[in-house]
Amino acid sequence: MPSFRVGSIAGIPIKLGLSFLLVLPLLAWLIASQVGQLVALMNGTFGTALPGAALSTGTMPYFLGIAAALGLFAGVVLHELGHSAVAMRFGYDIDAITLWFLGGIAQMAEMPEDWRQEFAVAVAGPVVSVALGIISFGAFLVVPASLPGVRFVVAYLALLNIALAAFNLLPGFPMDGGRVLRALLARNRTHARATQIAAEVGKGFAFLLGLAGLFGGDVFFIAIAFFIYISAAGEAQQAVTKAALQGVLVERVMTPAEDIDAVTPETSVADLVDRMLTERHTGYPVMEDGDLVGMVTLSDAQTVREVERDAYRVGEVMSRDLYTIPEDSDAMTALSTMQSNGVGRLPVLDLRGEFVGLVSRTDLMTALTILQSSAPSTAPDAPRSPDESL
Repeated sequence: MPSFRVGSIAGIPIKLGLSFLLVLPLLAWLIASQVGQLVALMNGTFGTALPGAALSTGTMPYFLGIAAALGLFAGVVLHELGHSAVAMRFGYDIDAITLWFLGGIAQMAEMPEDWRQEFAVAVAGPVVSVALGIISFGAFLVVPASLPGVRFVVAYLALLNIALAAFNLLPGFPMDGGRVLRALLARNRTHARATQIAAEVGKGFAFLLGLAGLFGGDVFFIAIAFFIYISAAGEAQQAVTKAALQGVLVERVMTPAEDIDAVTPETSVADLVDRMLTERHTGYPVMEDGDLVGMVTLSDAQTVREVERDAYRVGEVMSRDLYTIPEDSDAMTALSTMQSNGVGRLPVLDLRGEFVGLVSRTDLMTALTILQSSAPSTAPDAPRSPDESL
């Protein structure tokens, strides 16, 4: 999602998604329009006597709505910081915390596969939300009755932070509750199998949540349900892919250098395009005197107008800054490198740094298909080592 950085906390970049900037005023308006009902709820819940008439007239509801919305999203940031702090303690990097219209997300460079670590990371956020709810309720008790607006805001944050913790612990993978479920399932199953089961539970939860939103006319529930369903399916596929490709060496799936049709820096862009059309390749290594000097792709060729392609040479449009992969790396590392850098192929280097082959996304997907088709259709769950069981 489009986002921009607004600061950092403990070295973790804090970003705001553009969708957040749209939903924040909407949330503030929704709170402002419901101040009367919310006051009745708080008075019934806490046994107090907040002045509903005074808080719901004039411009006061809008000030309360803005303050409560900002406080709620501040709680979301702290919730995600709870996840991040525990993950960092286990040695995992946090790329950023991003606020968007469905709340917030801590973007981890890598998810823990040890079930104890994932359990700790997953529950940390709800624990922070519960603590914020208790602190807000404590503030509600000590704020004098002469400040009813302040009491309203802290009471609202007390209720919403507890509700946020409870909602996140529902088994809607990849929500916190779904990750707790996967951690518990992974005690005596492979991580991939635990992910598949948690994802199926999550998709079922998303279906029910979507029905509730549809019949209740709640667009927010429908949006959350869609996000949960898509994310669960995507993460399950990623876990299966990782399980299949991890441990498969790149040298087993790459195309060896001697079988690769390379081009030279002196090849014209017009000839390059003709070769791409004939050979149905969209990228070539560029070799000069037996050395790899660059990579050229269809995108590079398209930077030159068609009428000028005879005059331009590959050496003028090729990429010289290359992302490479050692031949003893596993196939999953190669796929992750491609995804993170937005490239479709990687030159493979040996221990001396010499070019020995090329691995493409197509090579990896073909290997994945073969590996999955050759695996047993109902593979048993591999047990964890004895020290990883309860």
